[in-house]
Amino acid sequence: MNVFSFQMGKKILQYALVLFVALTINFAMPRLAPGDPLNYFFGDSSINELTAEERAAIMAEMGLGGSTWDQYVTYITNLFHFDLGSSIKYGLPVTEVLAERIPWTLLLLGPALILSIIIGIIIGAFAAWNRGKRHDVFLLSGMLTVESIPGFWIGMLLIAIFSVQLGWFPSYGAVSTVGVDGTWAYIKDLFSHLVLPVLTITVATTGSNFLLTRSSMLDTLGQDYISVAEAKGVKKYRLIFHHALRNALLPVYTHFTMSLGTLLGGAVVVETVFSYPGIGSLLYESVIARDFPMMQGIFLVITLGVIIANVIADVTYPLFDPRARTRKAEEGKVDA
Repeated sequence: MNVFSFQMGKKILQYALVLFVALTINFAMPRLAPGDPLNYFFGDSSINELTAEERAAIMAEMGLGGSTWDQYVTYITNLFHFDLGSSIKYGLPVTEVLAERIPWTLLLLGPALILSIIIGIIIGAFAAWNRGKRHDVFLLSGMLTVESIPGFWIGMLLIAIFSVQLGWFPSYGAVSTVGVDGTWAYIKDLFSHLVLPVLTITVATTGSNFLLTRSSMLDTLGQDYISVAEAKGVKKYRLIFHHALRNALLPVYTHFTMSLGTLLGGAVVVETVFSYPGIGSLLYESVIARDFPMMQGIFLVITLGVIIANVIADVTYPLFDPRARTRKAEEGKVDA
């Protein structure tokens, strides 16, 4: 077995172990939380009138019958058949509900991530080049302030200004329920509903991209090859974008790929504030209803998102880092 195959096998084993541990935690977390699904259906007063046999029968009908170990074995076994059970709140298969909600979350997070990374990189590089000057101090102070503001507060502020005061954009939902006729009218309505939640996530996440880009750029600008290029009279824009920024983007790219998975769970607050029908608001509703199967399904999606993001980072990182390509080439020579 060559070095590359060994490394790949090691990576696959690590991801499999992480997935198994995550699945176990996903199963345990809803059951460790206080309350149970019966409270959601019957209330605190009526639930006390149920006998033990009635409680057991209802829980079995919900797919939560038997001991915790029996439920765990059933949960793991069903996963191999792509069966996540049925939602207690919606009365539908979990996979069906998730398939309806996930596209909405991806539609929300996609533009927000792209805008956040582009804006953060541009102003981060600009601030680093003007380090210590007025522009740098202003941008750094502003981004640190924005980074410290909770996402829900940003969303509520945008609603108060652009929805309540100015009336430019709707404050909730993904599309209007009435008054939308035709394809272009639907697209326009969909876009208008996306503006405020996308802007909220963009504002909330740009600060971290800015700070990371600025810090990485400052390290890169201190390298000798930058000083040599500057002494040779290389133009400013070429020095920034062709020499410094390309190397400074490596940690930013890693941060970006990692955020692909974690933002699926981080959208809970924003989707709740805007009543947006994604998996974030679905998770909130499932927690309120103690919908164990749905919570397990959502946690699984988030877990898979994080793992897939790590795989993407591992596979694509050598494309951006020449040193990684050199190490792989050297390993290939050793194997040969």
